[in-house]
Amino acid sequence: MNSDLQIFLDDVIKQVEVPEYIHSDPVQFMHAFEEKADREIAGFFAAIMAWGHRTIVNNKVAELLERMNHQPAKFIQDFDDSTFAAISGFKHRTFKDEDVYWLISGLQRIYKTHGDLEAFWTFIKEKSTSSHFVQDFHHAFFDVIPDAPSRTRKHIANGQKKSSCKRLLLFLRWAVRQNSCVDLGIYHHIKPSDLIIPFDVHVARVARKLGLIQRPQDDWQAVMELHSELVNFDPNDPSKYDYALFGIGVKGIPIDDFMI
Repeated sequence: MNSDLQIFLDDVIKQVEVPEYIHSDPVQFMHAFEEKADREIAGFFAAIMAWGHRTIVNNKVAELLERMNHQPAKFIQDFDDSTFAAISGFKHRTFKDEDVYWLISGLQRIYKTHGDLEAFWTFIKEKSTSSHFVQDFHHAFFDVIPDAPSRTRKHIANGQKKSSCKRLLLFLRWAVRQNSCVDLGIYHHIKPSDLIIPFDVHVARVARKLGLIQRPQDDWQAVMELHSELVNFDPNDPSKYDYALFGIGVKGIPIDDFMI
């Protein structure tokens, strides 16, 4: 059964992970740039803002990058209180200009201290004693900007509180996975085998129908339960199954033969 299910999911991936996927997904904003710094900054904000209808998300990320004059790395580097006007009034759901201000401040300090965001992720990974290093990103990031208000802290998942860390894992999938026409593979100090599938309600719903998870809550424990199944399918690239589990719902692919 598991062998048949893997073959089925691998086939769905081939249908979903295609260049056309990029144009409707927030990953498009990483593809819009050539330089690594621009790509990772655009991707970071696109992932952090990726909740709600994808069209609205895409429109708001495009607006934010326009406010940055389509030069996100330079904007971060030069940012100070005098340039706040460029982002003043920005809003996406509960994400406001104040939150953008603090995330930019954090990124600016990370670039000055570590060189780039990949080096910061690598620093976190090497120090981590958690079940996965993504759980430590929240505290590491806000250690850089300790004065950040609680409202801004809510926009970065706290893995220590058992969050599924979906948006952070989504960013890592974009930045780390190699040999993909969608994911860019701009990070080289983190391996695809280090990744965990971004876990949202759509992935959770399909995974439960397929018997890949039993836990009813959408929390970190459920993420790890699913991960333990997916590494049996492909230990070198388990997060690719995001395309299958997400794509089944989007494309309406029938799964009756595999439902538990």
